Amino acid sequence: MKKLVVVFLLLCIGLQAQVKLLSWNIENLGSSKSESEINFMVTTLQDYDVLAIQEVVAGDKGAQAVAKLADALNRTGSKWDYVISDPTSGTKSSRERYAFLWKTAQVTKVGEAWLEQKYHVEIDREPYYCTFDYEGKPFTVVNFHAIPKSKQPETEIKYFKLLPQQYSDLNLVFVGDFNCPQSHTVFAPLRKMGYLPAFTKQKTSLKRECKKGICLANEYDNIWYDTSKIRLIRSHVIHFYRSFTSLKAARAISDHIPIVFEFSLN
Repeated sequence: MKKLVVVFLLLCIGLQAQVKLLSWNIENLGSSKSESEINFMVTTLQDYDVLAIQEVVAGDKGAQAVAKLADALNRTGSKWDYVISDPTSGTKSSRERYAFLWKTAQVTKVGEAWLEQKYHVEIDREPYYCTFDYEGKPFTVVNFHAIPKSKQPETEIKYFKLLPQQYSDLNLVFVGDFNCPQSHTVFAPLRKMGYLPAFTKQKTSLKRECKKGICLANEYDNIWYDTSKIRLIRSHVIHFYRSFTSLKAARAISDHIPIVFEFSLN
């Protein structure tokens, strides 16, 4: 009887409106990425519905690399579309772009994507928003790459508590590289609003080399969601570096691993 109940519950979860969202800080996504590296990324990314990419090079080479990635994804048998942000408002050395890619058969983009305007001075690489619709239920992904830990990313993240009220008509999902663990007190206001992290105590950045089998360094990347509007089905990370003979070789792709958030919309 218990086995039947488990099977029934699994079937019910499978029938719910479900989205597979992947977030990845792909270090310096631009001309430095070779065709073989782009193809490796495609193998890693092709099974997901929406991709939120951070650390796209601010110049034209970054936009061209995203276009190459989208073109390669379109050769996998699924139709993909994409948008790229303008360069962020930070200093010349810190400016980057963000990108979203998505399967058009799974979700529909709603309106135009936009960079945060109100807090673009307070936040060095201001977030990039894009709203998607899945079976009549919209959600807005807030793509973000914080300043490094040495520059105190909490001084930027503190403004996130103001965004749910600023965009009160949107179902915001905060994703990206926060350079800050989910346990930090700066996230307390979001928690009080009903937001939870998809990951707890999950390290996501790569060490320079594995030591005693430990290859991950810091708990930086995460996804925050409103529990009143979204139900977590499954969250997991992709240990892509295990496909390489060394971390040095893996870091040619990125110094972060992808994180995945599978969810249903209430």
